[in-house]
Amino acid sequence: VAAIVARMAQNQSNSAGVQAIYEQYTELFGTNKPLLEQFFIYMKNVFHGDFGFSFSQYPRSVADVIKASILWTICLQFPAIIVGWLIGNTLGALAAYLRKGFDKVLMPISIFVSNFPAFGMAVILLVIFGVGLKWFPTSGGYGFDLIPAFSLKFIWSVIVHYQLPFWSIVLIAIGGQAIGMRSMSIYELNADYVKYSRFMGIKDRKIIGYVFRNAMLPQVTGLALSIGTMVGGALVAEIIFSYPGLGFTILNGVMGQDYPLISAVTLVITLMVLGATFLIEILYGFIDPRIKAAQVD
Repeated sequence: VAAIVARMAQNQSNSAGVQAIYEQYTELFGTNKPLLEQFFIYMKNVFHGDFGFSFSQYPRSVADVIKASILWTICLQFPAIIVGWLIGNTLGALAAYLRKGFDKVLMPISIFVSNFPAFGMAVILLVIFGVGLKWFPTSGGYGFDLIPAFSLKFIWSVIVHYQLPFWSIVLIAIGGQAIGMRSMSIYELNADYVKYSRFMGIKDRKIIGYVFRNAMLPQVTGLALSIGTMVGGALVAEIIFSYPGLGFTILNGVMGQDYPLISAVTLVITLMVLGATFLIEILYGFIDPRIKAAQVD
C-alpha cells in the first residue's frame, strides 16, 4: 500500500493529501483490519473468485491479470507435456524392441536429458537457436510491435515465439518417459503371453501393440504423479523466455512484492495441477480393463 501511495503521490507536496490517499488505500485493501479478520475476508472473497487488486498493476484486479496470462500457460504447457509423454513412450518402446544400436544411442541421451534441470534446457535452446542462429525470437509471446488481433501476421508471430519454450519443455519430458517405457516394455516382452503369442505364429506387429498397451499403464500413473514437477519446470521455461504466462506473471509479482497476485497465481496453478491429475486418473479407468471390471463388479 505504501509503495502504491508513493507512486501516486510523487508530484504532491501536500502531506495531508498524501495521508488521505494512504488511508483510502488501506481501507480499500483492508490492511487496517486485524490480521485474522483479513484472513477470513480473503478466504470468503476467494470462494467468490475475488482475489482483490494487484499491488504492482493497480488499478487492475488480480483476476484480470490472471485471465490475461492463464490461456498462454494452458496452450503452452499441457500440449508440450502430452507431446513429450507420447514421444518419450514411443522411443522407449522402440528401444526395448529394437535394442542393439538404437538402444545404445537412445538410453545415454535419455538419461542425460532426464537429469537436466528445466532451466538448463531452456537456456541451451535460447543460446543456440535464439542468440546464435537467430532462428527464433528470444522472448515474449509475440512481436513487441504487434497488437493482439486475429490476423495472419499476429498468429505467425505467436507460432514463432511458441517454439523455443515449447521444445524446451518437450525435450525434458521425453528423457524420463523413454527410460520408464523401455524398462516396462522389456519386462512385458519377457512375459509368458508374448512367448506364447510368438509360438502361435502371431505377427510381431500385433504383439508389439499388446506390449505397448500393457507397458503404457504404469506410464499413465507416472504422468499423474509427475505432472506437478513438469508444470513447475514449464513455469521456469516461461520465466526464461519472458513468455506471458503464469510463470512470468508470478515473477513480476515477486519483483513487485505483489502478494495478492502471488497467492492467487499459486492457488490457480495448484488447482490446474490437481485438475489435470484428476482427469488422468479418470482416463486411467477407461484405459485399464482391470479397473473397468472392478467398477462393474
